[in-house]
Amino acid sequence: MLSKPLRGIIPPAITPMLDNDTLDIIGLENLLNRMIKGGVSGVFILGTSGEAQNLSYLVRRELIKHTCRIVDGRIQVLVGITDTSFSESLSLAVVAAEHGADALVSAPPYYYAPGQDELIQYYVHLAKRLPLPLFLYNMPSNVKIMIEPKTVLTLSDNPNIVGIKDSSANGSYFQKLIHLLHDKPDFGLFVGPEEMTAEAVLMGAHGGVNGGANLFPELYVSLYNAAVERDFEKISVLQSKVMDISLSLYDIGRFASSYIKGIKSALNLLGVCSDYMAEPFHKFEERERNIVRDKLVELDLLT
Repeated sequence: MLSKPLRGIIPPAITPMLDNDTLDIIGLENLLNRMIKGGVSGVFILGTSGEAQNLSYLVRRELIKHTCRIVDGRIQVLVGITDTSFSESLSLAVVAAEHGADALVSAPPYYYAPGQDELIQYYVHLAKRLPLPLFLYNMPSNVKIMIEPKTVLTLSDNPNIVGIKDSSANGSYFQKLIHLLHDKPDFGLFVGPEEMTAEAVLMGAHGGVNGGANLFPELYVSLYNAAVERDFEKISVLQSKVMDISLSLYDIGRFASSYIKGIKSALNLLGVCSDYMAEPFHKFEERERNIVRDKLVELDLLT
């Protein structure tokens, strides 16, 4: 059962894999238990960090099943259903509900970019058919369209649309969401970029969907708690650590996929899971992997 409003750190989980068609089940268990032990409020699978659009539907279904089994109700499970096919989104939603997930997440359908009126029509039609509550996912860099603040406001009237994850990294956009939705305190407002999480929570956000929490969940949970408590001295210390991780691990090689490669490589070096990347991408070669190792040592995160 979804907590309303959901609060805290919800890591966008990477997808541990052994090859294109095989999940790293042991690695997945290690990863999820690591995050739960670190105090996260939930986990978001099949998002950008999870390489969802590069996974077969079979692997997506397997990931839903095993994640829900491993989590076993200890935290909330959010499942990404973003797709260009309406029917495939519904199909994944049914699988998520059958295995005990708590909510769904959907970015706008990509390829042909819909207009705002089309987005409203799409999400209203989708929400009506879904077996679980839905979070909107604003990810304009990957889907070519922003879910405009007034569109979010309109959709917030739908009882089955319960929040939004914003990964635009646009502070003024998030300010507009907070302003427009101030009379709807149960509508969840989550920010993706971890560099902005403390600021967003201080502004009124409910939490962060932060990739770095795959690696160091306690750090991001502590940062969220410090922001809730308005402990600015603690925020300053923890924010510096978050920025060090971001600047060290996320742009090695400067590929669009470097962020995911950096997290997967670091998790592998920490002994958590495989660093295999779903094709068309490939994991870091030894040169980049050595850079990740050196950065983790510099950050005092690996001996």
